[in-house]
Amino acid sequence: MSEPLVIIGAGGFGRETADVVEAINRSEPEPRWILLGVADDSPSDQNLEQLAAREIAYLGTTEELIARPDRPRYVVGIGFPQARRALAVGLDEAGFRAATLVHPEASIGSQCTVGQGTVVLAGARLTTNIRLGRHVHLNPNVTVGHDTVLEDFVSMNPASSVSGDCVVQSAAIIGVAAVVLNRLTVGAGALVGGNACVTKDVPAGATVKGVPAR
Repeated sequence: MSEPLVIIGAGGFGRETADVVEAINRSEPEPRWILLGVADDSPSDQNLEQLAAREIAYLGTTEELIARPDRPRYVVGIGFPQARRALAVGLDEAGFRAATLVHPEASIGSQCTVGQGTVVLAGARLTTNIRLGRHVHLNPNVTVGHDTVLEDFVSMNPASSVSGDCVVQSAAIIGVAAVVLNRLTVGAGALVGGNACVTKDVPAGATVKGVPAR
């Protein structure tokens, strides 16, 4: 049975999330999701034009969404973890439930768990015994190695890799094409810059870049 769904965020990742919804629906005998539209507190004119070109409705602000009598499932398509957390908390408190979206062209191995609200885009590769928390974003062509934990609100940007036996703590960002070597911890709220190679633990809240990352 199809379920109604709303995407929060009209920007790039929100529209990529709509691609995931469409791909999931194409892959199944009956559509799993009915995409009602997108809510966004401050969409740009360009984003609104791009939604209109795809015939995806703009539903107004998150306050307007919460004021509706119905409670469709939701997913937050906003890349910045702190904004994603604030929106998810508000929607949960208002009685909404998060959906989990995995593109059919992503690869999820054995004994992996995926938390509510997580979005996995095409080409992502997860091997085995991996745990993804709530509202994690995995962009195209990321790799997550065995026995790794990505905590709530983590973002892995395109083509980044986290090796086996790692922990990426809450709301950390792994930048485009960055690499985290095995048995390391990336602290909560840390930022690993694009193309960086992490060779030692990253403290909470730190920004590191370069090869090796400092």
